[in-house]
Formats: sequence, C-alpha cells, structure tokens
Amino acid sequence: MDNVFSTYHPAVAFIFLACVIVFSMAAMHPVYVAISFAGAFITSCVTRGFKHTARSLVWIVPMWLIVTIANPLFSSMGSTEVLRFGLFAIYAESLLYGACAGGMLASVFLWFSSYSACMNSDNSLALFGNIAPVVTLMITQVMRLVPQFVARGRSVALVQDAVSAAAPRTKKQKRDGRFRIVSILMGWGMEDGIERSSAMRARGYDCGARRTTYKRYRFSSADAAVVAVTATFALVNAVLVYTACSQYQFYPTASVLVAWWGYIPYALMMLVPVALYVKEWWLWRSLK
Repeated sequence: MDNVFSTYHPAVAFIFLACVIVFSMAAMHPVYVAISFAGAFITSCVTRGFKHTARSLVWIVPMWLIVTIANPLFSSMGSTEVLRFGLFAIYAESLLYGACAGGMLASVFLWFSSYSACMNSDNSLALFGNIAPVVTLMITQVMRLVPQFVARGRSVALVQDAVSAAAPRTKKQKRDGRFRIVSILMGWGMEDGIERSSAMRARGYDCGARRTTYKRYRFSSADAAVVAVTATFALVNAVLVYTACSQYQFYPTASVLVAWWGYIPYALMMLVPVALYVKEWWLWRSLK
C-alpha cells in the first residue's frame, strides 16, 4: 500500500487534506496549533513514511525556531518581560505568538508534503482534468518537473565533483560550476518542453475531444463514508475553532489555557488517516 488514500477515490484525499490545511492556517490558537502539527506529522508518516518525514523535520524544525525567535525582534509586544537588552525587551507573549506562527507554517508544510504524496499527476488529472484542464496540466507538470530538475542538478554536481576531485577547486571555480549547472538545467528544460509539446500534439492534446484518464476511478460507498465523516468533522470544528480563537488573545496578556472538550473533535479529525491505516492493516492481517 503506497499510502492510506491509495485505495480510495482521489476526491477523498483532496477533500480531507484541503480541510485540514485550511483549519491549520485559520486556527491561530496554541492548542489547535499543537494538534495540527501532531496530526500533520502522523499523516505524513502514514502517507510518506517515517524516514521521509524525519528528513523533512531536519529543515522544518529550524524554520520553526527561526520564526519563534524572529517574531519578538519585529513585534516587541506583551506584558510579561523575559529579557531586556537596553531599550529593547523580549516578551513572553511575542515568543508565544511566534511559536504558534512557526508551528502553523510547519504544519502546513507537512500537510502539503502529504498532499504531494497522495495526489500525483494521474489523480489530479482524474479529479480536475475536465473542470480546469489548463490549470491542472500546469500543476501536474510543475509537480513532475521540479523533482526532475533537482535530480538532474544533483547528477551534474556529482559529475563535476568527480572530475575535479584530484585538484581542489577555489571558491570562484565552485561558484562558476554552480552557474554552469543552472545553464545546463535551463537548456534541458527548454529541450524537454519542445519534446513534450510535440508529443502532446501527436497524441491529440487540445483536439476538442473529452479528456480521458489512465485509470478509471469509481466513487464507492467507502469513499462516501470517509467524505461524510470528514465533512461532519469540518462543520463541527468550524464552529468550535471560531469560538476558541475568538475568545483567545495573545496581546497584551496571553489568555490562560484551560481544558475544553472542543479540542477533541479537532484531534479526531486529524486522526482520520490513522483510522484508515489501522483499517487497512487489520484487513491485510485478517487475510493471512
């Protein structure tokens, strides 16, 4: 099983991930941010694997820390002073807001990583190919070309390093080598674009006929059940998140966090991929 949504209709993964991404960006609340990040991390593990998720955290966690530290430098607001350097003071409320903003960005990055793992070019074309064919084609091409450019760039860099391994290069030579890599990739990109355009015309692209997909997807009762559960959670959490965020404030004094039952539906919505993973695991185990 590639990921937990691979056996479902592409609309299931799109609806769920679209909902959680919107909630993660809208719920600027410490508890909701923590739940969003935990849900994004777990979903990334069950869709991409733990190793790929751990590699993403190598740059996501430092970015989170940078946002947390940078916010008090640009927004010195609050009432609880933590540190003071002359006339400049750092307040706990600014650090808390920066931590929430960084956590929100980290969650969104992980959610989009899961989206790229679940919604490949075939799924995107099947879902939006007839609704917005041009936009869908552009998105699928970018999703394919960006990793291809990165892989080709690494290959060229490895070849350059291997050729010059016997003689150490200066900083200027290394910089010139990187510019040559960009030039090579630009040439490859234009050549691929011409070949891709010719191949698309030869295969009847934009000839007026209705677009077809490589694989036919049927919306089953299981798909409808997952979508219904996601929609129910989304409606309930829309009210709860609005209530919690409207009552919570960061400045001038951060509100006191209290235990509230309204966090539970949000956590349950984040655990939908885990429930699907457990279901698939149980089905496979029962077949043995």
